[in-house]
Amino acid sequence: MEKKPDQSVVEHIRQLTEKEEELYGKEDLTDEDVKHLHTVKSKLDQYWDLLRQRRAFRDAGEDPNRAKMRSNETIDNYKE
Repeated sequence: MEKKPDQSVVEHIRQLTEKEEELYGKEDLTDEDVKHLHTVKSKLDQYWDLLRQRRAFRDAGEDPNRAKMRSNETIDNYKE
């Protein structure tokens, strides 16, 4: 079976989303849970950014493997 483009990135997003939902579903978050939630949310931002980059490269007829994981600082500074 042939892998779909971006399957591994989408799989990371799915796993991180499940973890985020699990943490949000807890009655009381510990300090460690809150730290973990922030880490998960940051990673999600990075993987969504990577997926958007890959799709943009592909749409432009370029190699999607040129996309690179960017730092949280870079992603946080994006303007909407």
